[in-house]
Amino acid sequence: MKYPPFSTLSLNAVKSPTHVMKPLILLSFLFLLACSNKNTAPVAPPPPSLPVASVVSGTETTFQEYPASIEGVVNVEVRPQVSGSLDKVFLDEGAFVNAGQPIFKINEQPFRAALNNALAAQHAAEAALINAQLEVERLTPLVQNKVISDFQLKSAKATAQAAKANIEQAKANVSTASINLGYTLIKAPVSGYIGRLQKKQGSLVGPADAEALTQLSDVHDVHVYFSLGEKDFVNFKDQYPGQTLKDKLKQLPAVTLLLADNTEYAKPGKIDVIDGQFDKNTGAITVRASFPNPQGLIRSGNTGKIRLSLKHNDALVVPESATIDMQDKVFVFTVGDSSKVKKQAITIIGKAGGNYLVKDGVKVGDQIVLSGIDKLQEGMVIQPQKATEKVAVVRTKK
Repeated sequence: MKYPPFSTLSLNAVKSPTHVMKPLILLSFLFLLACSNKNTAPVAPPPPSLPVASVVSGTETTFQEYPASIEGVVNVEVRPQVSGSLDKVFLDEGAFVNAGQPIFKINEQPFRAALNNALAAQHAAEAALINAQLEVERLTPLVQNKVISDFQLKSAKATAQAAKANIEQAKANVSTASINLGYTLIKAPVSGYIGRLQKKQGSLVGPADAEALTQLSDVHDVHVYFSLGEKDFVNFKDQYPGQTLKDKLKQLPAVTLLLADNTEYAKPGKIDVIDGQFDKNTGAITVRASFPNPQGLIRSGNTGKIRLSLKHNDALVVPESATIDMQDKVFVFTVGDSSKVKKQAITIIGKAGGNYLVKDGVKVGDQIVLSGIDKLQEGMVIQPQKATEKVAVVRTKK
């Protein structure tokens, strides 16, 4: 078998149609693929699926706390009523005393001497009266027998009357001296706890001292004073029945006292007094609540907070987790037409648990986004999803 020359075979191979078309087809395919990728637009992600719920109205109770000061039912200053040196202090600070129990003793020697002088003056006046009466008795028959004129008898009677007056004055001086002597023993006017002792044994004390010897507090019950602003006061009293403020006080619920460490005092209190007028400087009115204190756990001068309950009827309740704070305002995202969200400012009037009580900004029936709001923007489209968990906005059952 004869083969064609090598040069002829190579030339036929180059001229073969099959070997020429394959590279051209491959290049054309790559070119068209590149053009197709450049002209194809990116596929938009689907709208986010977020839980939503409808706003409804309900009845909620909120709690407001007010700073308060605590005083005993009786809180008196113990002051000396006579001047002298303080000889004895019978009890220490913080001790409990019963009414009438001695607390201080002032040196009594000057006052006992004054009492003795007053008694001596009284005895002298009594003796003078006896002499005057004897003189009257001596002159009476002489005048009757006209031995002497009645002038001397009248003068003797006047002297007797003056002696009687001197006795009354002497008795008054004795009484005053006796009272002053009694003041040297200072007794507790009421039962209670002794405060700080401002004067120690040996100190010179007197009624004109700027500071009292101590304070005595009867704390078997305590009075807790706090202030309400005008708006809070109106809202507080308007929710209870009664024609007068006195009638409303009878309907007020018990209040809670929070101690300085924010723990609740075990016994509830009762609001029993509201001041007669608002303070012109602060625009607030003073309110008093009374609490039993049988164990003496609370002392006069303590501070704390009063927690008041305030009932809100037909309040719009929005979960705190569905809100966002921006520039001192609180916003929610409402869902409108075409499932577009809108950032809406709301006005908060209180908080109950994890919910905000809203005055305005939303209304009953509005759809709000419950979660994922940190990634939302104004006008963004979402896919509303009905909340599968407990609806965050519910009507509270009472």
